[in-house]
Amino acid sequence: MSTPQYSLIGTRPPRHDGADKVTGRALYGADLKMSGLLHGSILRSPHAHARILSIDTSKAAAHPDCRGIVTAADFPATPERIVDLGEGETPLSYIRGNMLASGKVLYEGHAVAAVAATSAQAAAEIAKLIEMKYEPLPCVLTAPAAMAPGAPLLHPDLRCKEFGQPTTAPSNVADHFRQVMGNSEEGFAQADIVIEREFTTSTVHQGYIEPHTATALWNNDGRLLIWCATQGSFVVRDSVACMLDLPVSRVRVTPMEIGGGFGGKVPVYVEPVAALLSQKTGHPVKITMTRREVLEGSGPTPGSFIRVKIGAKKDGTLVAAQAYLAYEAGAYPGAMVSPAATCVFAAYDIPNQTIDGYDVVVNKPSTAPYRAPGATNAAFATETVLDEIAETLKLDPLDLRIRNAAKEGTRRADGAKFRRIGCLEVLETMKAHPHYSAPLGEPSHAAAQRGRGVAVGFWMNAGLPSSCTLNVHADGSVGLIEGSTDIGGSRTSIAMQAAEVLGLQSEDMRPSVVDTDTIGYTGVTGGSRTTFATGWAAHDAAQDVVRQMKERAARLWQVEEVQFANGVFTGGEHKLTFKQLAARVGEIGAPVVGRASVNPRGAGGSFAGVIVDVEVDMETGKTSIIRFTSVQDAGKAIHPSYVEGQMQGGSVQGIGWALNEEYFMSAEGRMMNASFLDYRMPTALDVPMIDTAIVEVPNPVHPYGVRGVGEANIVAPPAAIANAIHAATGHRMRHLPMNPPSVMAAILRG
Repeated sequence: MSTPQYSLIGTRPPRHDGADKVTGRALYGADLKMSGLLHGSILRSPHAHARILSIDTSKAAAHPDCRGIVTAADFPATPERIVDLGEGETPLSYIRGNMLASGKVLYEGHAVAAVAATSAQAAAEIAKLIEMKYEPLPCVLTAPAAMAPGAPLLHPDLRCKEFGQPTTAPSNVADHFRQVMGNSEEGFAQADIVIEREFTTSTVHQGYIEPHTATALWNNDGRLLIWCATQGSFVVRDSVACMLDLPVSRVRVTPMEIGGGFGGKVPVYVEPVAALLSQKTGHPVKITMTRREVLEGSGPTPGSFIRVKIGAKKDGTLVAAQAYLAYEAGAYPGAMVSPAATCVFAAYDIPNQTIDGYDVVVNKPSTAPYRAPGATNAAFATETVLDEIAETLKLDPLDLRIRNAAKEGTRRADGAKFRRIGCLEVLETMKAHPHYSAPLGEPSHAAAQRGRGVAVGFWMNAGLPSSCTLNVHADGSVGLIEGSTDIGGSRTSIAMQAAEVLGLQSEDMRPSVVDTDTIGYTGVTGGSRTTFATGWAAHDAAQDVVRQMKERAARLWQVEEVQFANGVFTGGEHKLTFKQLAARVGEIGAPVVGRASVNPRGAGGSFAGVIVDVEVDMETGKTSIIRFTSVQDAGKAIHPSYVEGQMQGGSVQGIGWALNEEYFMSAEGRMMNASFLDYRMPTALDVPMIDTAIVEVPNPVHPYGVRGVGEANIVAPPAAIANAIHAATGHRMRHLPMNPPSVMAAILRG
């Protein structure tokens, strides 16, 4: 099949938002100012688990700068119900409970009350005047501890859903599901080698630079207006409307520029609270979290306990696999264990599989998505066991993976069958890459040893609804209106897909991200869906523009049929470029406005692989990354620079997961490293230049073959680094992070 030829797609034009961002003109959530603005501050629990005995706001209310105070009692009284905000069904009481606690606090940093005042400093001081009385309760901080008999219960009314059916006894396990394909017991009986290992991973935060911030104005006309930093303005609209018992038509959300999200800015944390304060005071109210509040009071990714068992023939053929996945949901159900189960063995064609997933509540902040949520934990386990199988069978680790790679037609344990995918192509690219055959080089000093590791990862990607409107201007430029928050340059990657249809250049497009009143429903910027789905909507809207322009040209030329190709309309002997015809549209009809909304299926999924060289100091346990190569299937790279940026960014975050990042918790459930000084993320000094290799196996359902690329790149790095540490030291690492004390302990154990 021939490869399509494009004029704009695959090139690297400048970002439409680039100049505003590098010059400081772009407006972020905290930049918003308006007349009469008040500032909010949230009082948070000092306990990981405690019963609220009383809340006395009298001293705070008497402060001369106080303008309003709200608690959970200020939420409207509505009956309990199950709601779906696009990320699974959840009781309304849980959603509200995470905004402002009622009855009990379930983690240190849990919001209990909020104050509006004349300044941010005054609000913070007044919040401290609220007198809280608590009865501390025992806490549980890991999934195994929460699942143990007799463990303290977070929610006395929570019943485990066991294989889809509710149980009768209260439990910290919200859900236990099982996926089965083939017969694992028979598969393991056929295996020549079976390896089973246990793994643990710590809680990790997304680490976005911009904290959560929102401004709310409960207007005199009864409408609620919100400006915020979010990955999904429609999710904010629907969440706030649900919590405040409003119709969605009464809530308008305007997304500001966003300083990073990685999934962590999908849920809401301050928007409903700011709205309640605005309703009570009659003024707009802005709330901006501090860094400590972000780490203690917003959603990190779940810690986990994982057991993986894999059986193989002597020739390396994988015949059976089992996974036990116990993921920490935090204070309320919703751990990322379902996608983990989808991804844990997805890169391989294994005929017999059994996967058990457990969604477990613990006394930590309620978890939020983080770039391929759940998949990184799972791949750490699977890819480490596979490396041990390859070592035992004396097989090249990439050859083992290539032999068993998932292909078109391979079925996953969740029942889905792959269409055309690029797993094999990613692995073959890794095998052929110069990095894989290059010498490791000499260690930098006598006490250091070097090793090389590989791993691959998968993310299924999402479709979800998207809308787009195109307005054709008289000068031939096109205004593009869409609702996807732009985090990594998606304005341009979306605009390029419309411009390709219209035969225009990127600079001819004027993309804008607008509020929830101005564009049709659009899902979150997450799930690696934005360039895929909103770009698809832009493509279809451009086709609508072409159809209308053809009608105008036919009317102008008095011909029956008009053709359009490469930006030129032709009919009989007539010919006009897109821009020339746009200048004459006013003569022959109404303005041209193209529209499209899509809800695509078949997002296609993306596979990514890593080759990494490390150097381990055998006297200190410090691991340094010497060389790093990321390989990923993009389907079709609309803007290769953005694809490379996603690959590099996900890789750096994966390095952080692997080597340093964790919520360091005391036995009482207090986070002991709640600052960027102590929460150790990689800096430019910790990582080398990251090489990238883009693989293009077109997604057969997308007009341009696009696959989302924002997530699969974080999945493989921790496992690859663990395998490289083993190659350097001879010791297998089965806990994340693999920081110097952990590595040194493994070395000393011998």
